[in-house]
Amino acid sequence: MKILVVAKDAMDMMCFDCNVGYFEAVVHILQQPYIMGVSRVCKPIPLSPTTSHREKTDSQCEAVHVDIVCSLHNNPTWFIVSDRNPKYITWDSSGRNKSLKMRIEQIVGAAQFSLVLKPVSIVLFFANGLDVTIREKLLMNFGFRGVNLDFSHFDFVFSDALEGEWVNVLGKSYQGACTLILDVDQCAKPCKSIDSVAELSTSGVHEEFAEAYSELELGSSFLYLIMNMNDWSLDDEDLLSCRREDPLGDYDIVNFDTTVLIAIISGISNGGAEKLLEKPEDELRHRFKNNTEFVISQAKSEIESPIHEAMYSALSGKKGIVCKSVHLEFMELVSMFGGPNEKTRATQLVKLLKVVPDTPSPRMMALPVTRKLAMKNKVTFGTGDYWGAPTLTANMGYVRAVSQTGMSLFTFEHRPRALVGD
Repeated sequence: MKILVVAKDAMDMMCFDCNVGYFEAVVHILQQPYIMGVSRVCKPIPLSPTTSHREKTDSQCEAVHVDIVCSLHNNPTWFIVSDRNPKYITWDSSGRNKSLKMRIEQIVGAAQFSLVLKPVSIVLFFANGLDVTIREKLLMNFGFRGVNLDFSHFDFVFSDALEGEWVNVLGKSYQGACTLILDVDQCAKPCKSIDSVAELSTSGVHEEFAEAYSELELGSSFLYLIMNMNDWSLDDEDLLSCRREDPLGDYDIVNFDTTVLIAIISGISNGGAEKLLEKPEDELRHRFKNNTEFVISQAKSEIESPIHEAMYSALSGKKGIVCKSVHLEFMELVSMFGGPNEKTRATQLVKLLKVVPDTPSPRMMALPVTRKLAMKNKVTFGTGDYWGAPTLTANMGYVRAVSQTGMSLFTFEHRPRALVGD
């Protein structure tokens, strides 16, 4: 629904009546389940830096129109959408119409220039198909290749209804569409094996958990979550981030920030919520001081919707990584504020993760350091971005700040939890 609001805002800024089919195609793409982290819809991206306001005003080619900036299977991707009749799409310029060749040259140029918004891939979506001759030229001249994105066919468009609201009406399918993809940023692919930089060995962790479960008070939901994640085998010597090696593949690693590590081991998440709420309010205020309301709300949230269950879909069958700075911060917090059971869970949890060096991606480091874009968070999220791993986080303030820059960043949100001395 949030994506559709973004699309509607873009439509409201443009002449909707003049190109219904185009907007229909854009919304069709936005609704695909593998389109995540949408940060821009129907907005221009600069072609090259300008040195003055006059240059920016006078330049007729100062920006290129990109229809969707998003993450396609966690890879930063630009979508270029066309619903033109194939017979009116020309390769070379004719009259006042810009040729497809010229537009693609400008789009590729903008992709190379823009460090923050730089995509790994550019996808061309021709809703009504494409002439075979022009398709071959895109393949030969630019290196595009055909791709099957397995589009779901929702078969609807948007129509303006009473009181300015949008309603769904029957539309068309896109079974005859032509979809091409270009790998733009080969440097985005990690050049190292994750195993070659890992600082902790995690082989055989599941067996250790199973043996220790009867002796350690880990909590059944904690154990179930951990046992359904994949551990790192010592045989995976050549394992690379498949997210960058295969732009269309599913992710198989998840980046952990401090918030999710705390949430997984918290006593609130491991059967302590009801016990916490049963305690007298005076005792809670003496124990948690100004954070009392925050802790109480977390306990109530846990009873209504257990956090381990909410995390299961994001972590089941995946492997976890954590950057060195997050690992150090997490262990320090646990040592200072964690109870004995929380410390035990923390010890077991980090055994399942690969600790990798702080290696934030160039595009993340290109963002300016501000109050909302702190360096610590740039390192955390940037390391996940470097390895092609979505970050599981409760730090949505940072995620929103990144999105406001126009950068697409694939993340999973979870509700926050605190250490309670369990």
